[in-house]
Amino acid sequence: MHATRLFAPLIPLVLLVTPAFAADGGTYDVVVYGGTSAGVTAAVQVKKMGRSVVIVCPDVHLGGLSSGGLGFTDTGNKAVIGGLAREFYHRVWEHYQDPAAWNWQPRDEYGNRGQGTPAIDGKLRTQWIFEPHVAEAVFEEFVAEHEIPVHRDHWLDRASGVVVRDGRIVSITTTDGTKYSAKMFIDATYEGDLMAAAGVTYTVGRESQDQYGEQYNGVQTGTLHHSHHFGDLPPISPYVVADDPTSGLLPKISAEPPGEFGAADDKVQAYCYRLCMTDHAPNRVPFARPDGYDPADYELMLRIFAAGWREGFQKFDRIPNHKTDTNNHGPMSTDNIGMNYDYPEASYARRREILDEHRRYEQGWFYFITNDPRVPEDVRTAMSHWGLARDEFTDNENWPHQIYVREARRLVGQFVVTENEILKRRPTPDSVGMGSYAMDSHNVQRYVTPEGHVQNEGDIGVSTGGPYRIAYGALVPQRGECANLLVPVCVSASHIAFGSIRMEPVFMILGQSAATAAVLAIEDDTPVQDVPYETLSARLIADGQVLTAPELEKAAAARGVDVRSLAGSAVDDDRAERAGSWTQSTSSPRYVGHGYRHDGNGGSGNSRARFTAELPQPGRYEVRLAYT
Repeated sequence: MHATRLFAPLIPLVLLVTPAFAADGGTYDVVVYGGTSAGVTAAVQVKKMGRSVVIVCPDVHLGGLSSGGLGFTDTGNKAVIGGLAREFYHRVWEHYQDPAAWNWQPRDEYGNRGQGTPAIDGKLRTQWIFEPHVAEAVFEEFVAEHEIPVHRDHWLDRASGVVVRDGRIVSITTTDGTKYSAKMFIDATYEGDLMAAAGVTYTVGRESQDQYGEQYNGVQTGTLHHSHHFGDLPPISPYVVADDPTSGLLPKISAEPPGEFGAADDKVQAYCYRLCMTDHAPNRVPFARPDGYDPADYELMLRIFAAGWREGFQKFDRIPNHKTDTNNHGPMSTDNIGMNYDYPEASYARRREILDEHRRYEQGWFYFITNDPRVPEDVRTAMSHWGLARDEFTDNENWPHQIYVREARRLVGQFVVTENEILKRRPTPDSVGMGSYAMDSHNVQRYVTPEGHVQNEGDIGVSTGGPYRIAYGALVPQRGECANLLVPVCVSASHIAFGSIRMEPVFMILGQSAATAAVLAIEDDTPVQDVPYETLSARLIADGQVLTAPELEKAAAARGVDVRSLAGSAVDDDRAERAGSWTQSTSSPRYVGHGYRHDGNGGSGNSRARFTAELPQPGRYEVRLAYT
């Protein structure tokens, strides 16, 4: 096999020969690579169907983001969360029924606020908001009950560790030389490393609007959703010396132009760590000054504060026991915008550098706004009550073990989910699960506008208008590429469609569905692309999965008017330049696009919107205004 490399230098020769002496990790029906929430549900489903399975993962802790700080679950419509995903949230509920679980806070004091749904649903016996260590305990309980072997801290040899023969993966080998053989393989990582090493088609970055006929894909300059931008503030200079381009740019601002609106690029949305914080003094660890800290990295924050911004605490989302799931919020926050572009394809060593830089940035951000004397006193006083939770992530200095990889590689499979399926413009074939959370992308770039001001780009938040179906074809490679691989995390979807699918409950759903298909493919001795949908759907429904919700889908589908269907040059509020406070809503029965904005009837005159139309030629035009 290696004869052509016989005269290679000594070190490459050793690296090539090592797998020949690989330790035998075993032969299984299914190998699941990745210890994410999807990896666990996939493995459990394989065992429930009577087949052998192993989880091989670079992780030490099971559960990915669900146990890594994301406890304020992006639920969407909980009616479409079934199967093992619902079982997970039921077990979380069971944990908190024990009064001993409330060790820092009385249950009655906690309240019941969730994300679009009550945190604790006594009627359905589920709990959607939880502490990281509780989620991890549930995942460990899953694998222990089903006697699933978990080989932790085992990293795929991405260069030569995946053996593909006649269109099928035969085995995978990890960097320590351990070899795993199986009939089926499931890539449950956030990065899609097994998928890529197997040679199937995938993509990184944003497609153009034209590629799939989408409105919200590609570069989105001027689209200002949420409040994670500078559009609601007075103009802020990006330069070291304000308004002096010769002084250079402040840190974390790109000198590159953002690209044409709607164009494709190879950039990915920002990552952050979802910190578990507390304002309960007995359990609080003060924010430490990180090695390499430089207050100049946060000069932009001082200008944001000087402009009057004070919304920094709006995403300290409460979870039990006086803790938080802390997320990005505002123009400059925990998202390390633009610092992760090479992460999806990077080597393990380079990824570690990126992770370290992200941690240093985020630790420094909290240290800065808590301690720097130039930060407004009211901010420093408020932050002085906060710190990391002492009893979480105890083996990692109370820092999450998993960064929020919101997006990396995405499969280009048998079926590509786009916004057109999610918004119910086109039907979805062969549903294997449902999603419902908004199409949500975090910022991709921080750049300098033509006017010389700083601005963010890429943040999108568009309602799906209710639940939508996810096609089985989005979990499998194109026919002829690989007959025994399923991908329930880095699914086949456009960038903006993935922005909704990428929620943890959906990953658990798709992990179970992928495993079901894998076992059926073994039983029928067929490629995963040819698993009979009637058989697959029947088993999924029998196991509690929700594949359709006709009434919910029907109610949601007909409300918004596609702006592209309007004659002339139509400008929706998504494309308006806005100032002041605006709230997005979908309450009215009809609207253009996927919602509308209102000023809350404040009557202050501070909320303004400027609509700029691109006209084909000079002349007289009729102007029409649609409002709710």
